[in-house]
Amino acid sequence: MPVLGLGTSTFPPVGSETVSKAVVQAIEVGYTHFDTASVYRTESPIGDAIQEAILLGLIKSREEVFLTSKLWCGDAHPHLVVPALQNTLRNLKTDYLDLYLIHWPVSIKPGNNEFPPKPENFLPMDFKSIWAEMEECQRLGLTKSIGVSNFSCKKLGDLLSFATIPPAVNQVELNPCWQQKKIRDYCKANGILVAAYSPLGAAGSCRGPNRVRENEVLKEIAKGKGKTVAQICLRWAYEQGIGVVTKSFNKERMQQNLAIFDWTLSDKDCKKIGEISQHSLSYAGRFIDVNGPFKSMDEFWDGEI
Repeated sequence: MPVLGLGTSTFPPVGSETVSKAVVQAIEVGYTHFDTASVYRTESPIGDAIQEAILLGLIKSREEVFLTSKLWCGDAHPHLVVPALQNTLRNLKTDYLDLYLIHWPVSIKPGNNEFPPKPENFLPMDFKSIWAEMEECQRLGLTKSIGVSNFSCKKLGDLLSFATIPPAVNQVELNPCWQQKKIRDYCKANGILVAAYSPLGAAGSCRGPNRVRENEVLKEIAKGKGKTVAQICLRWAYEQGIGVVTKSFNKERMQQNLAIFDWTLSDKDCKKIGEISQHSLSYAGRFIDVNGPFKSMDEFWDGEI
């Protein structure tokens, strides 16, 4: 899996043409990994963009890109997993994914694709049955690898206790202001790659101030190195052995985000970053309800945060 991927989750949603144009530009500047999900509504424009990139001669074939998508909660039922992936493949205009993830460790009523989901539709996930169907997706050749997203150490341990094919990846919120050391250590010990979403903090003002981009420690390190705060965050993740999915549809910022491989952070820099106070954006809060399978953030994360 390429170290750096382009995320395509947009809120509020943007038009398909905007997404396709951004993906073509990303391929042009050097991105080869694209992260999507059925609930993002960006699978089809990514598929269109890859076809356009081939016609433009930017890549020779689909095999030159790495595609990740995710099983939405409304399809997280044993009889819907394979059909959901088949629909994703139709949208992406390909016959296989490189990586397919369980999006959240929660199911909602079958076929419900609303976002954010309504609490009355929450259901506990049948992890064993769902994972068996994820494994079937890999056996059928519909995806090269399978994994999870937003799983705690305990949930990963439960999954590993019955998995025939272990998860290749756990994609979680992770950045210098939310470093997830416990999950990173657990995944490393069990051969699971950690991939970071929101590596630069909040995507928009709807979540309040961006604690990552406004962090004084990161600003100081960036100024001293002549880099952007975003570059410091991405380089830090790279040096920690973390895969990164970052979303920017701005060509200049895409180029900046790729320019992290020919320099390093000092031990002093890493020590300062390691001392930054921690704060989650709490995306899992969308799946918390007094009548749902998870009644608190503590329950969702199994007391690990």
